[in-house]
Parts: sequence; structure tokens; C-alpha cells
Amino acid sequence: MSFLMKNEIENKLMNKNTKPTSMRILVYDFLDSQNVALSLSEIENQFENADRITIYRTLKTFEEKGIVHSIQENSTTKYRLCEDDCNENTHSDRHLHFYCKICKQTTCKENVTFADHPNLGFRIDEVRFFAKGICENCLDETLQ
Repeated sequence: MSFLMKNEIENKLMNKNTKPTSMRILVYDFLDSQNVALSLSEIENQFENADRITIYRTLKTFEEKGIVHSIQENSTTKYRLCEDDCNENTHSDRHLHFYCKICKQTTCKENVTFADHPNLGFRIDEVRFFAKGICENCLDETLQ
């Protein structure tokens, strides 16, 4: 990780009222390089010498501060970086979380969203918008 990248991550964490510890910077950097949501075990496997509890606490802090959002998949929780407009009061992950039954990956589909309906007479704070199927990559492979 370059010095510039480390400074950018530190600034992002501080902007979310989160102290930029070494582990938080490493976890953020790793999650930022991923295209899919990952479980605690999958994240832990990337950090051989790190304590599982430290990584778990890092993810929970990130979730509380609006840095990651969690996706419930049966009995597994997966994590993905939030967009910059999320914060500790409001997560704006109102997009589809898609699980592929073939490659077993969970991705965020930001182009498929659950829109607000302000005239309903109530406020929605969180939406769990989840679907299972076959992703575009696996679908292309099955058609060949």
C-alpha cells in the first residue's frame, strides 16, 4: 500500500469518526480491493497473523460508523464497503444484494434500488433487498 493510499484511508476513517488503527487501515484497504461481499472467515484468511476477534471488532465498528454494510445470507454475515454517503446514523444501501448459486459470490447491484416513497406516512431506515440466482458471468458461461 502506498503512502498516499494510506493517507486517503486514514482520512476516510477519521471523516467517519473512526480512529485509523493499523488493522482498520489494512481491513479497509482489503475490502476496497474486493468486488464481492465477504464473510468474517474470508476476510480473516487474508490476515494470517491477525486475531479473529480484532477483525470482527473492526468490522462491527465499521458497520456502526457507516463504513461497511452487512448482508445476511442464511446463517452467514458478509461485509461490503458502503458508499461515501453512509454514516453512523444512516446507511443508504438500498440496492440489491445478489447471491449467485453457481459461483457462490454475493455482489451489490447498485443499479437495482429500492426507492424511497415519502408519502407513505412512515420512515424507512433500513431495507434488506436480497435475491438469489445466477450472475451474469456464470450465465454467460452456461450459454457457451
